[in-house]
Amino acid sequence: MKAGIVASLRRPGGNVTGVNYMAAELSAKRLSLLHELTPRAARIALLVNPANPIPAETITKDTEAAAGMIGRHIEVYKAETSREIEMAFDALMQNREDALVIGADSFFIDRRVQIVTLATRYLLPTVHFLREFAEIGGLMSYGASDFGRYREVGIYTGRILKGEKAADMPVVQPTQFELVINLSTARAIGMTIPPSLLAQANEVIE
Repeated sequence: MKAGIVASLRRPGGNVTGVNYMAAELSAKRLSLLHELTPRAARIALLVNPANPIPAETITKDTEAAAGMIGRHIEVYKAETSREIEMAFDALMQNREDALVIGADSFFIDRRVQIVTLATRYLLPTVHFLREFAEIGGLMSYGASDFGRYREVGIYTGRILKGEKAADMPVVQPTQFELVINLSTARAIGMTIPPSLLAQANEVIE
């Protein structure tokens, strides 16, 4: 709604509706999971894309608020090009950050191989917003279930093709979420995953 694409989630208006992935809205939960993994981490970083200001602002605000609840400070790093991602990781290391939250952004999806490679190279515990990161070697991801999202998209596509108006169809909110942990990456960066966190995981990649 902040972007002005729909009038409201319940009644979008116009000719647009869809499925909300809640990628940005789950930032506080991702921080919580990262804190459970690294409870002694004093310095926690957040990477956002300033070229996409609305979600970047939401992610920063929510993550900082969640960090305050656990007595931590968030240092925000920004990148909107591949070169700036490299520079951000260099700065992360120079500032001795202990852990990293990747802010939800489509550009970071495109650069996920670069991000995962850098996080592994620097032995940096990192939480991502899509399982695609964990599947290629990211340590941990938390987000809306792919199966649930695709199912809802298929249902809505069918309803629209049958003549329903998008303006009258509420934007669907995800109800299924998944935590994916990559144990191979954990071993590679010298991390031990707590049993309590493994118990929450929907999938553990060996």
